Amino acid sequence: MREVVAVYAAGLLQGLALVTFPAASAVLTSPTGYALSTAAYGAMFAPQTIMAVLAALLADRLGARWGQKRVLLVGLAANLASMALLVGSRFAMGAHAVAFALLLGATAFMGIGFGLTVPAINRFAAALFPRRVDVAVLALNALLGLGTALAPVLIALFVGLGAWWGLPLAVGVLLLALLGWSLLLPFAAAGAGPEARTATSRLYWLFGAFALCYGVVETLNGNWAILYMKGTLRAGASLAALTLTLFWAAATAGRLLFAAVERWLPARRTFALLPWVIALAFVATALVPASKPELGTAAFGLAGLGCSALLPLVISLGRGAASAGDLVACYQLGYGIAAFGVGPLHDRAGLSLRVVIGGGAMIALALAALSIAIGRSTSNQKGPRREAIPNRIVSPRATTTHAT
Repeated sequence: MREVVAVYAAGLLQGLALVTFPAASAVLTSPTGYALSTAAYGAMFAPQTIMAVLAALLADRLGARWGQKRVLLVGLAANLASMALLVGSRFAMGAHAVAFALLLGATAFMGIGFGLTVPAINRFAAALFPRRVDVAVLALNALLGLGTALAPVLIALFVGLGAWWGLPLAVGVLLLALLGWSLLLPFAAAGAGPEARTATSRLYWLFGAFALCYGVVETLNGNWAILYMKGTLRAGASLAALTLTLFWAAATAGRLLFAAVERWLPARRTFALLPWVIALAFVATALVPASKPELGTAAFGLAGLGCSALLPLVISLGRGAASAGDLVACYQLGYGIAAFGVGPLHDRAGLSLRVVIGGGAMIALALAALSIAIGRSTSNQKGPRREAIPNRIVSPRATTTHAT
């Protein structure tokens, strides 16, 4: 029972820690805060992307060599270091270069923490409930999704108290307590064998391209929602924070919804439908007038629903064609493109965030085209290979590394 609490608490704290950075975007870019430019804010996530990709690809090997408990402990320690550097950066706000260096270090450790913690807790959830693996993993990742939804609300609360850094401080204290407790727990054994990879197959590249494009569209919403709401739609800080919360809450609720209605709406149809929902959401967001920012909040909520089941589905449906580690690496590359690329487009190319968000509809349409190509390719497969591609939703966002 203690191991169950530790694993599921790690999921919740990982979600909180992960979204603390984009949730604090208003502080990071404020002239009275860190005064980061749009480009600098985007560049801040480059170390996170690089380290998350490397950590995700190495998680299997490290688990086989160290054991999953040690992988989890290192992941939690990296998350703790990330929160410590983020809190510490507030003392260097007067020295821009020093503060930015600390932020880069914080996001780098976050990448390591995410890349190691998530696969470990997914494996432990499966090992702790071997007869109800799907339910166990779904519940774990629903908690992680809850953490991502709570972070913007809590940041807004601490900003209102004049201490935005209260959230990373609180998460850091909880991570420290969880790390110390986890050291004393035996934990159940969890397998960590690497999956076969078929990098030469057409399906491998189709699934990889889908994961990359998904990383772009999710990050355009998750990392830029607050800045879009405040800078383009002139929303207040509370409404902007609510918008990001609604995006993640809709994503979490959608994962549960599509899993519940799978009998009536098969996973493959969901996989083909949701890219169109995202495309519609991008168009709607780009067309919202500045006089009605609440419509922007609703549009971002629709985008969250569209994003909800896609990443767990590409991992689930793609297991016969590509390893989960490769797919999460592609997803993280897409994350990096959107997190880093929007800044130069805005600051140097002169494109408004409204144009960038509207352009996201083209990436969503590419997702739709890829889902069609994947559907045709998998439907033509015969024999055991086809059976290796499951047709069910097993987990939300963080399950990207469930099979890693």
